Amino acid sequence: MFNSTVLEVAIGLIFCFASVALIASSIYEAFASWLNLRSKTLLCGLTELLNAKTDNGRDLLLTIYNDAVAHPAGNGIAESLKDIKNKPAYIPSKSFALALIHSLQDAPGKLDDLEAGISAVKDEQLRALLQNFYRKTEGNFHLFQHEIATWFDAGMGRVSGAYKKQSQIWCFVIALVIAVGFNIDSVHLFKTLWLHPASIAQLSLTDANAALATQAYEQLQTLPVGWNGNFQWCMLLVPSSIVGWFVTASASLFGAPFWFDILKMLVRLRGTGTKPEGEPPQRTTEPTAR
Repeated sequence: MFNSTVLEVAIGLIFCFASVALIASSIYEAFASWLNLRSKTLLCGLTELLNAKTDNGRDLLLTIYNDAVAHPAGNGIAESLKDIKNKPAYIPSKSFALALIHSLQDAPGKLDDLEAGISAVKDEQLRALLQNFYRKTEGNFHLFQHEIATWFDAGMGRVSGAYKKQSQIWCFVIALVIAVGFNIDSVHLFKTLWLHPASIAQLSLTDANAALATQAYEQLQTLPVGWNGNFQWCMLLVPSSIVGWFVTASASLFGAPFWFDILKMLVRLRGTGTKPEGEPPQRTTEPTAR
């Protein structure tokens, strides 16, 4: 179906895209962990979900964060959102629903005060929503908790989408910086591999080498990339190089797992896949004893 040159070029390009995507995502995840981006995004999402931009709304959000059900690592005595240490990056929907119900009750487990607690919510929109849930479930605690959890999941779905979009933008920027900094030009790489397909023979295409960004970078250096000590500023203005860098950075948006899965299929197609575990039974032409 494919000749060897097409396969070698495809394997080289896809390995390049997968390596750049892996390095870019690793750098972004390191910065996201250092800056606590997930916990900050969750806090912003809960602020929007509970309309907690006013003082009353912030008090409700603070009560939820002080609840051990929603934030087990907290001390439960924070007086403001800024005082909360180790903000969670994720809260299970059932835990959030239970923490919100606790904030509406005068005492945990006192179900008779739940309707009164809902009526005491200052935000009109949130109060109307909770009252609709309460009437819909006819005061059933578990059904009421389920309705809040479902509402929370829908809200967090939008937050997750926004976070994913933000992460893709930053991964693209990081991948573009990597492509320019190390001259990972897809156009030049394609031309070189097409003329010299045997140059990817030095690659060690194993799952172990795809596991770490440092190992992926080491393998990437075996391809015809880099400046080779001949860098000049005018090279940054070559149109074909600019297109090649943007192609490399854009391909990283599909993610390293996507490219590595395709890479494994191409390697199998080339004939270097795993061997069968056992040999098929051999036929014998000798007559059987009667």
